[in-house]
Amino acid sequence: MKPEKGKLYKLYGINVAVEMLRPGALWEFDGQKFTRWDDARPCPTPQDVFDVMEKIKNFEDSIDTIYTAEQLAKFNEDEQNFLKATEKVEV
Repeated sequence: MKPEKGKLYKLYGINVAVEMLRPGALWEFDGQKFTRWDDARPCPTPQDVFDVMEKIKNFEDSIDTIYTAEQLAKFNEDEQNFLKATEKVEV
């Protein structure tokens, strides 16, 4: 069984992608560009990061993960809590 809306990704994310590209670098990313890069190595491009994220996602999608009923219930509960919390946030 998988969560209704897909898979719970464990590795997929900007932080993992940057760590794979430049282990140990200090950085900040606003979702579109690096706003801080404290490392002697060249800063990866945002496209480099997104390409690695896509590879990570494809890898995780290739694994036939089976969730328990309890895990599925927890996923749904967490999603509902997130949706409730974000409804009250004004951006």
